[in-house]
Amino acid sequence: MLTNVTRRRLATEAMNQRVMIVEDEFLIALDVAETIESMGLKVAGFANARKHALALAAYADIALVDVNLSDGRTGPEIGRELAEQYGITVVFMTGNPDDVEAGIKGSLGVLTKPVMPDVVEKTIDYAVANRLGGMAVVPRELKVFSQNH
Repeated sequence: MLTNVTRRRLATEAMNQRVMIVEDEFLIALDVAETIESMGLKVAGFANARKHALALAAYADIALVDVNLSDGRTGPEIGRELAEQYGITVVFMTGNPDDVEAGIKGSLGVLTKPVMPDVVEKTIDYAVANRLGGMAVVPRELKVFSQNH
């Protein structure tokens, strides 16, 4: 009985997670947003640079962050700030995974672009579970960082 209550609570909390997309290529951001919304989650907003990302931070629980943005290679620093200062679960999504290969303090991992919608779904499921203390399979496409960073 208690398990069902816990499972329902986790499911409700999971559906309330808000995802921020930090991406300077608008069509990629829209594709990712469509996938997130089809999962029943809310998109907290879009950011294409550090200033926008930090302005949206208070409204997000999870962030998908590109490395190279309209203001340069600011993604790693943005990801670190979002994780450390706002408690956001950060997943990098980039064509340059080597740029964050060593891991960024507080971030969950990295996906290599191009990323298919089913991989975005599995990764968001994993990020939500990780955030809420639930269980989920790590997508094979996600390189998970050690939590020592």
